[in-house]
Amino acid sequence: MNSDDAKMLVEKAWPMIVDESRQQLGGELHYQAVAYHCLRQAGVPARQLGMNVKQWIEQPVTELFKLKSISKKHPAYNGGFEPIPDIVLFKPEVNGNWQRRNTAVTLANMLMVIEMKASERDKKRLSVKEIMDDVAKLIAHREEVEHLGGKVTTVMMVVDVAAEAKGRMREHEIATCAARAAEAGVGWLYVSPDQQCCVLN
Repeated sequence: MNSDDAKMLVEKAWPMIVDESRQQLGGELHYQAVAYHCLRQAGVPARQLGMNVKQWIEQPVTELFKLKSISKKHPAYNGGFEPIPDIVLFKPEVNGNWQRRNTAVTLANMLMVIEMKASERDKKRLSVKEIMDDVAKLIAHREEVEHLGGKVTTVMMVVDVAAEAKGRMREHEIATCAARAAEAGVGWLYVSPDQQCCVLN
């Protein structure tokens, strides 16, 4: 599996993710599992698909990750940053090993990194800021990988299937987030009860 294969398999899995997400109401961890399951069904090899993969970036170069690297309370984590992307599609070289002790290999062998947000909030909507923060994280993650000589596709997935309209994002908010993702070269996957979008860059 290479980058083009990863995009093709995500596009293949997307209708299944949409269908299953619309049948269920849950939290972000639940929808991550739904996406993982559908990606496996679409043909992503088990040894190349991870969830909540802990990585370690020593001496980050992006301003966002630099800031996060000095905000850690535990001294052992000062000077570096540990991103934990929701879903990662890897090159075969990762060899099914994304243990914390193998962070250098997982960072070097990513093909695609996906962050996910879901409309699970009680008495409020999924906010533009939450999605913008994840888009910023994806941009920084991509730049860190490129600084190390690699290349990774970044994707923002939004599952906005709250049962009541007042629990879902407003149209202009969705448009704002989609435009920001496009501007940043971040893929945009969005699903609500009555609309969906799949744009991979």
